[in-house]
Amino acid sequence: MSSSAFASLPTVLHPKEEDIQMMLSAGVHTGTRNSDKMMEEYIWRRRKDGLHVLNIGKTWEKIMLAARVIVAIENPEDVVAISARPWGMRAVLKFAHYTGSQSIAGRFTPGTFTNQITKQFREPRLLIVTDPRTDSQAVREASYVNIPVIAFCDSDSPLQHVDVAIPANNKGKHSIGLIYWLLAREVLRLRGTVSRTSDWDVPVDLFFHRDIEELKKTEEEQATKAEEAAAPAAVYDEAIPDADAGAFAGEPVAAPEAAQWSTDGAEAAAAEQW
Repeated sequence: MSSSAFASLPTVLHPKEEDIQMMLSAGVHTGTRNSDKMMEEYIWRRRKDGLHVLNIGKTWEKIMLAARVIVAIENPEDVVAISARPWGMRAVLKFAHYTGSQSIAGRFTPGTFTNQITKQFREPRLLIVTDPRTDSQAVREASYVNIPVIAFCDSDSPLQHVDVAIPANNKGKHSIGLIYWLLAREVLRLRGTVSRTSDWDVPVDLFFHRDIEELKKTEEEQATKAEEAAAPAAVYDEAIPDADAGAFAGEPVAAPEAAQWSTDGAEAAAAEQW
C-alpha cells in the first residue's frame, strides 16, 4: 500500500510490506454479508459474492491508536482483555502474558465490574474486547462504570459504548490471533521493550487457536514417528553359505541315488505277508 494511505501516522509507525501481507493472508480484511450503519466508514467495498471488504489501512491506524491508549495506562494490570469466543481465548491469554495485563477467557461473569461483593470483582481502567456482540455484557457493564473500550469490530458489529473500534475480521482464528499479536508487539515497542529495527522473537503461531483434536493428531503422529525412529532396523549379518564352486564351474553335479524297487523284492514281501 502507498504511504499516502497512512498520512495521518508518523513515518515510524508505517507498516512494512510483511505486515500487510500477513494481514491479507490471515483474512483480516474479510467482513460479513451484513453491515452496520456505524461501520460504513471502515468498509472499502463489497465483493460480488456479497462479502464486505474492510479497509486495511484504517485497521492499521486503529491498531496504532489502540496501542498508544494501552501504553498510556501506567499499571499494565489495569488493562483487561476479554474473549468469550473460543477462537480468541488463546490469543487473549498470550496477549496478557506478554503485555502484563489481565485476561478473562471464556464466559464473562455478570457483575464483574459492577458488583463489589463478587469474588471476581475487578476495577480496570481499560477494556479490550474481541467481539462487541459476543462480549456485550462486559461492554455494557464497562459503560456503567466509565471504562473505555477497545473492540475488534467486523462489518456487522454494533459500536454502542465502543470508544476505539479496530475494523477486523473477528470470526476467524487466524485474524484474531494476528491482531492481538500486532497489538502486543506495538505495545512492547512503544514501551521500549522490543526494538523496531529487529523482529519480535515471539512467533504469531502462539496466538492462534488450536483444537484439541488437532493437538491429539499431531501428538499421535509425533509418537509414531518417534517409535519408528527408535525401532532397530533389520540387520542381515549372517553369512550366506557358499554353494559348491564346482557347480558354477560347469562340472556336472551328481544326482542323489534313487531307491531301486525290484519286482522280485516286491513279490517276496507279498508272499511273506500271506
